Amino acid sequence: MNCNVGKTEQAIRISVGAAIIFTGLYYRKWWGLIGLVPIITGTTRYCPANAVLGIQNCKKVK
Repeated sequence: MNCNVGKTEQAIRISVGAAIIFTGLYYRKWWGLIGLVPIITGTTRYCPANAVLGIQNCKKVK
């Protein structure tokens, strides 16, 4: 897998994912599990949706 999620986007994805999970836990709703998606894509720095759409936010290493 190639990197297609930049550092800033990574931080945003992890933060939003954590907020979704904690909100789901607070309200005791199952949809808090949806927060795992941005956390996983943030930690792996790969997003399948970005790959399909051709979005590349990761700087290339020389």
